[in-house]
Amino acid sequence: MTTADLLPHLQAVGLTAGEVRVTPLTGGVSSDIVLVESSKGQVVVKTALEKLRVKDDWFADVSRNRVEQAFFEYAAPIIPEFVPRILGGGDGWFAMEYLGDMPNWKTALFTGDADESTAQLAGTVLGRLHAASWLDDAARARFDTLPNFTALRIEPYLLTTANRVPEVADLVRAEAVRLAETKLALVHGDYSPKNLLTGPQRLIVLDAECAWFGDPAFDTAFLLTHLHLKALQHPQAIALVPEFWSAYTAACGRDLEERTVRLLLCLLLARVHGKSPVEYLSEAQRAFITRFVLTHLPNPPSLAALTTAWT
Repeated sequence: MTTADLLPHLQAVGLTAGEVRVTPLTGGVSSDIVLVESSKGQVVVKTALEKLRVKDDWFADVSRNRVEQAFFEYAAPIIPEFVPRILGGGDGWFAMEYLGDMPNWKTALFTGDADESTAQLAGTVLGRLHAASWLDDAARARFDTLPNFTALRIEPYLLTTANRVPEVADLVRAEAVRLAETKLALVHGDYSPKNLLTGPQRLIVLDAECAWFGDPAFDTAFLLTHLHLKALQHPQAIALVPEFWSAYTAACGRDLEERTVRLLLCLLLARVHGKSPVEYLSEAQRAFITRFVLTHLPNPPSLAALTTAWT
């Protein structure tokens, strides 16, 4: 959907009036995001892309836009202070409140800022969401979105990696099958530092188009993957792993460590060999990650032992 297509819809639902200014915002690989300003105020509008902006061919159903809107509506009563307000939506788009110039956590990590309170808050927020949705029949029905999650996560991350790294192909494929079959709680699906806006004692969760009722260990592993990768650039970031993990386990009240570690290893390998490789790794770091996962995936250690071995 182009900007010209979008503006009449925004006016029809009362989100704009009079002269309108549209400014593209920095987004990820899967959506167009714009700031829309008019006499009605400022809103952020997100539209999903059918083909993601990556080197490989990677397509996904744009209906995931409705999934993301549904995620924020479900999460709002659980973690109201940590999700944006949804202002309206339609076929292939939704509008949410503009949160100003809050930086994301990824930006802070790349400056070497290893703030423990942010890691703790990220763990607490995610743990509260998983605990509240655990075996919830309403969430199970509303987020029965395995095809979407497969297209956005299982195929490009796990199955592509299995095809490209034959040494552990069977292990990664088995993990993909287990992941798809696990139905426990609402999964955000992209819980990473770039999707967490931060401020003093504040955190806002964005980008939930991968949401799925499945294995919450995917979220914990996804976030921990990013902390381990950032630690290759700024070693102090590794201290955030136990801070996030202890806060998460206290808030969630479930033992997800074994599945988290196994997925963490698979996702580390996927960020080198999958369809969404990390852009900031050197060739030496890519080789290190591959060796590390090939060594540990056949017999995954505890999270603490894995983190110690990483450093």
